[in-house]
Order: sequence, then structure tokens, then C-alpha cells
Amino acid sequence: MKSINCNGKLITFESPKVMGILNITPNSFFDGGLHSSLEKIEQQTEKMLTEGADIIDVGAYSTQPNAPFVTEEEELQRILPVLKHLVNQFPNAVFSVDTFRAEVAKQTLDLGAAIINDVSAGNLDDKMMQVVSSFKAPYIMMHMKGTPQNMQQFTNYDDVMHEMIYYFSEKINQAQQNGIIDVIIDPGFGFSKTLDQNYEVLNKLELLQNLDVPVLSALSRKSMIYKFFDTTPQEALNGTSVLNTISLIKGANLLRVHDVKQAVECVKLYKKAYEN
Repeated sequence: MKSINCNGKLITFESPKVMGILNITPNSFFDGGLHSSLEKIEQQTEKMLTEGADIIDVGAYSTQPNAPFVTEEEELQRILPVLKHLVNQFPNAVFSVDTFRAEVAKQTLDLGAAIINDVSAGNLDDKMMQVVSSFKAPYIMMHMKGTPQNMQQFTNYDDVMHEMIYYFSEKINQAQQNGIIDVIIDPGFGFSKTLDQNYEVLNKLELLQNLDVPVLSALSRKSMIYKFFDTTPQEALNGTSVLNTISLIKGANLLRVHDVKQAVECVKLYKKAYEN
């Protein structure tokens, strides 16, 4: 059975789990600026935990396409006081930190974060895997080419799934060589992929099971939904639930979402239909 050790707390993937997104950035594509005070951040965290989130993923750097660059100092100034407060207020919660910088990972793990969620899988900071290993923390590695600023220039593939599986095979080996025990992979919907490529990856998502590590699906309110319908992220909740359900059927172990209640319902209905 797949599992990860989060500061001594074992999370198993016998049943799929839900990760709630907590953006503390002013410019995230869906909820940028909504959680601008410690009081609002605490309220949103409590809401997601009450609704059934197994993990809270805290991010202080927007990685949407063409997002502005944020310095390491600014990322630390945003995230450290927030994480310190949340760990104190919710001592039993499992917090993940969404960062590609080793120093941010180090300082947040020091404060009590349990997981590092790296969109670059170590490609943007060669010290990242050493830091994660030193804390014996689980490591989420996403598939992306380039940087958040230029990733949509890198969408040429002969076979997107074949290249992704090769990429993850190499990355999992690299993580293990660095002493990282618990790895989760994220196919990176919306990162270095066209709309059609995103749906091809979703259609073939079960192929990632061959890598024998948990698979995270992060589709929540993304452009592959709202651009397909020519609407907005605010109108993409129903589409998110549909694609989350497809992800579960295709073997996803973890859903990363803005809307925890609806994702938990997807998991419960999936289990009712498929696990009886």
C-alpha cells in the first residue's frame, strides 16, 4: 500500500486523499488576494480542514503562466509568518509548502511543514533534493519544462506521456539517490502543455501507476476547463469535479483543489461506485 510519512504521521493512499490549496499570493489565477490577512488565512484553513482536507498546501509564489517573478526574500516574507501561525493554530494538520526554492523549503520545514511540493522537481534549484532528504520529508515532483514564466513555449512532444514517464523515471531515481524516501508525482496539468495535451495526459493517466508511487492530480479550476468552455475560473467548479472524478477512475491518489467539500464528495462517490 502506498503511504507517506509526514512528521511522524502516516498518510496512506488505500483511499484517495484531498489536498486543499491555500494561496497567500496577491495574483493567483483563481483566489489571488483573497487570503490577505492572518484572520482570513486561518478561517480558510479551518474551513478546508473541517470539510475533510488531509493536507493543506501553502504557496507564496504564483506559478500560473506568465506570472511575475518573485524574489526569494519576498517569498520567505510572505510564507514564514503565515506558516508559523498555522502550525501553532492547527498542530495536528499536515502542511505542504509549494515552492521550488531550497532555502524556502528548509526554513518552512524547520517551522513544521511536512511536505515539499516542487513544480520544477529540483530543476530550478539543485540543492532542493538535499534539503528535502535532510528532513526526511515527502517530496512532490511535478512535470514541467522551463520556468513558470516561459513554460508555455515548451509544448513540443513526440509523445507527451512517453516523455513524461521517462522524465519521472529519471526524477524518482535522482530523488532516491539523494535519500528521499517518499515521492509523489504530479503530471503538471497546464504546465508546458497545450489544452489537447492536457486531455491526452488525463486520458492516459493510469500509465503513471507503473512508476509505483502515489500520483497527484491538480486540475482545480484550470484553463483546460474554463478555456474549453470559454468561461472563467470562477465558473469552473463543475468541470473540476468531473475531471477530478476521471482522475480518480484513472488511478489518482491525491487531488489538489481549491474546493475541498466538492472534492471529498468526488472521492466518497468514487469509493462507493468502485470499491464495493
